[in-house]
Amino acid sequence: MKTTPSLKATKLNLLNFRSIPIRTFWITSISFFMCFFAWFGIVPFMPDVVNDLGLTPTQKWNSIILAVSGTVFARLLIGKLCDKYGPRLCYTWLLTLGAIPVIACGLVQTPLQFLICRLFIGFIGASFVITQVHTSLMFAPNVVGTANATSAGWGNLGGGANRLGMPLIAAAVVSFGVADAEAWRYSMVIAGIVCFLMGIVYYFFTQDTPEGNFKDLRESGETVTTKKDKVGFSTVIKDYRTWILFIVYAACFGIELTVYGTMDDYLQNTFQLSRLTAGNIVLSFALMNIFARTLGGFFGDKFGKLKGLRGRVLFLAAILSLEGIMLVTFSTTTSIYLGILFLIMFSLTVQMAEGATFSVVPFINKKAIGSVSGIVGAGGNVGAFLAAMLLKSKAAVAEKAALATNQGLGEEVMKSAQSAAASSAVSSGYFIIGFIVVLAGILALAIRFSTEDEVVKEVNLEDVSPELIAVRADYKN
Repeated sequence: MKTTPSLKATKLNLLNFRSIPIRTFWITSISFFMCFFAWFGIVPFMPDVVNDLGLTPTQKWNSIILAVSGTVFARLLIGKLCDKYGPRLCYTWLLTLGAIPVIACGLVQTPLQFLICRLFIGFIGASFVITQVHTSLMFAPNVVGTANATSAGWGNLGGGANRLGMPLIAAAVVSFGVADAEAWRYSMVIAGIVCFLMGIVYYFFTQDTPEGNFKDLRESGETVTTKKDKVGFSTVIKDYRTWILFIVYAACFGIELTVYGTMDDYLQNTFQLSRLTAGNIVLSFALMNIFARTLGGFFGDKFGKLKGLRGRVLFLAAILSLEGIMLVTFSTTTSIYLGILFLIMFSLTVQMAEGATFSVVPFINKKAIGSVSGIVGAGGNVGAFLAAMLLKSKAAVAEKAALATNQGLGEEVMKSAQSAAASSAVSSGYFIIGFIVVLAGILALAIRFSTEDEVVKEVNLEDVSPELIAVRADYKN
């Protein structure tokens, strides 16, 4: 079998659309954005859904948990599929098939149908893994952390942009004569259609690697350097470093998902903010993905140049521990001004920790990047599931006790007591979670690399043959 020279990009030149890695970067980032936009698209409409379908508080919580549960299995599976079939085909099928439950969500008539759709919509959360695999295959070690973090951050932005985008879509639909109560349904259908169309774009305008698609390379007797001597999935799951990163990602992305999903109510109950004000603050929190996650990958690359692979790990451990400290501090704050300050600091550090995590992932096992990415990515959703269960159980017990204590004192008194109990319960939950995150940061220090791994040579233009530079210089930008 022949081995083709690496044509990975050594710079993240975002305006060089002639470059296959850069074109792929944009398409995979936009696809990821749309998947997260659709995944959390129902969130701004939950009050309408509750009224329309008659959801109970338990069913509402279950819909949140189901939305992240389905993603766990999808991420575990999709990584291995990427290693076998390539990210191009995997993303094409995920976008086209994932559009079905998104569209169906707008057509549901019962709470059970809604919960089923939420479960299957969660599968498109696996888009994160494919994006990370694709950028890892397109960019050289000296910039892969920045590329991974930037694509992931801009994709994650879809989970916050829907708070503004979905209501705008609903307003446009209403302007055409659709009833307000039905606008959320049309909005979900539209989001699903866009996801389907992105699947078509992905198939025709991307390829698996700068050298070509996996299928074509294998048929021509060639293989890309990252794919030779493929290792089995069992090798990946036996590597303790994979599972430490699984826990690390649970402690950053998983916690971001949970805090993002519960912060609206917490700000209203704790600081007596209006729903609009609380929603805008949470939206700002999500919009930090534009740059914060990129910073994590950027500093991961910088520490990698200074201290080798160990430097990447040291930065990851430090920023993850700082994330936990910020969440613990925020949970004890009673001043709205200090609360917003520490919420901003938490937002910055949690997203930087996510970027730093995937500046380490590509170096765990270069022959099975998809499998490692899938397992680590699934860790994020496991973390979100466990954190949501913790907050749900604490809030349910506290609210039940508050209602029992204030029974018969009037609706306003009971409502106030319930809000105070929920605030206290979630605050203590954030404190516990923050402490666990600090422990995860300490655990990250256990990640080690062999001497052979540490001397990985950074790829640059000087390493490429003159013939390759002359013929295919556009790939290197």
